Amino acid sequence: MSKTLSGVIAAIATPIEESGAPDLARAMKLARFLLDNGCDGLNVLGTTGEATSFSLAERKAVMDAYKSNGLPLDRLMVGTGAAAVSDAVALTKHAAELGFAGALVLPPFYYKGVPDDGLAAYIDVLVQATAATPIPLYLYHYPAMSGLPWHRALIERLLKAHPTRIVGLKDSSGDMNYARAAAAVKPGFAVFPSTEAALFDARRGDFAGCISATANLNADLCQRAWASGDAASLDAAVTIRKLFEGKPLVSGVKALLAHIHGDQALGRMKPPLAPFSAADRAAVTAGYDGVRARKVA
Repeated sequence: MSKTLSGVIAAIATPIEESGAPDLARAMKLARFLLDNGCDGLNVLGTTGEATSFSLAERKAVMDAYKSNGLPLDRLMVGTGAAAVSDAVALTKHAAELGFAGALVLPPFYYKGVPDDGLAAYIDVLVQATAATPIPLYLYHYPAMSGLPWHRALIERLLKAHPTRIVGLKDSSGDMNYARAAAAVKPGFAVFPSTEAALFDARRGDFAGCISATANLNADLCQRAWASGDAASLDAAVTIRKLFEGKPLVSGVKALLAHIHGDQALGRMKPPLAPFSAADRAAVTAGYDGVRARKVA
């Protein structure tokens, strides 16, 4: 199996064509830029990547593009969770066969309040389906969106059942107490909080790094914080993240990507998400430019 990922990982946005299909050319260009400018890895087709808004065929096409364009799959994890177990199996098998370093697995998110037995059975099916090509599995904990937590007792159960296959967890709950509890379940269990604010904790060994939506925008600053403990860079990176407080994060990230790269098509959204408002775009852009000007100065 691949080595466990670590460091600064961007939850990469997925550019969208006017037709609503994934814009594969822009996606590859953005991926290369991020990998060349501070990202140790990428989380492809996560929440920021609007994965659940795409069909099975579209998600597979995005994965295929990373492979066919020669992106370093050993630095990439890809979201393969789905409400239908058969879809999750198809996506996870596809990721494994292509050679992605890991699969990030949301719980099956439509039915709420399901028992641990049901969630354990879901993971059992994924593990068995990929036994021939045993891709590492990362649990995706985002209860505000999925409605289903990977709580500590369930993590312990899954690690006991599949000790070599469940290697880590992305925590998008924002609850650092939960993140620390998850990381303490087993030595070497790779937990990634969803904010770059945790990078100094990760440098101390508490976490494996971070998987952040805003690393699309501040990966260079995050990398300086991660690699050398540069406090000023971390402060600037966190300040950029805070620009989105109280605003829709995914459309905001894409609006700012459009500004940074001078390509308005990068701001296009897949329904049901809507573009960032003009007022929010103006405020966030001004804030970002201000942070960058101060950092350079």
